[in-house]
Amino acid sequence: MHVELMKSMDRNYDLDMMYISKEGAISKRKIKVLQVGEISFRAYCYLRKSNRTFTIDNVLVLVPVIPSERMVI
Repeated sequence: MHVELMKSMDRNYDLDMMYISKEGAISKRKIKVLQVGEISFRAYCYLRKSNRTFTIDNVLVLVPVIPSERMVI
């Protein structure tokens, strides 16, 4: 997880994330990683529309968001 977070921050792409809170609630979020530490990371959460801190161990899945290209004819 740590490597994928660093890559997305360095290459400036968004991630879809499945996350489990400490209460056990699972949520799907689209994020932009801002800062990565040893046990947690800061990211802009598009769901909450604010910067949030997440625990790396609570991340279930990270998937890069690939923007769709649209062609104008």
